[in-house]
Amino acid sequence: MLAMAAFGVLVGPVSAAREPGAKDASGKETPVGGSGLPVPRYVSLKSDHVNVRAGPTKDNDVAWVYTKSGLPVEITAEYENWRKVRDSEGAEGWVYHSLLSGRRTAVVTMKNKGELALIYDTADLTSPVAAKLEVGVVAQVKRCKNGWCRVIGQGFDGWIEQQRLWGVYADEKVD
Repeated sequence: MLAMAAFGVLVGPVSAAREPGAKDASGKETPVGGSGLPVPRYVSLKSDHVNVRAGPTKDNDVAWVYTKSGLPVEITAEYENWRKVRDSEGAEGWVYHSLLSGRRTAVVTMKNKGELALIYDTADLTSPVAAKLEVGVVAQVKRCKNGWCRVIGQGFDGWIEQQRLWGVYADEKVD
């Protein structure tokens, strides 16, 4: 899934700038980074070779390399053209902004690793099961609403309970 070699503690968080008056869906003020986009937010890897650095410059050592495009990551901070990202396993580091995509993807998660996630024909637990996915499968997120997400991937297309995904926030609406 990803090639990773941990090299100790990464740099601490960089504070995100706040745009005066920026609000999230619940009306709370939302932190906004230098890009003008909300922080935190989910994005995906654009390339199948993404260097993750210990700090936000090319002078910092490469801590590890992601080798699969489309993996979801969460941007937790911004510094100039660098984005601090966290992956589904909790690893954090800095990535150059052009290696990230706004295309939404998510990783299937379950309480028990051997358990399969059910993909339904419609956003309803009583609808027919369209597919069963293993933990760790990456899916493209087409939309989310009312606790359900429509996801597609190799050999599947259907609806999954939003809580079964890492790469979308609880109750987040995705169009």
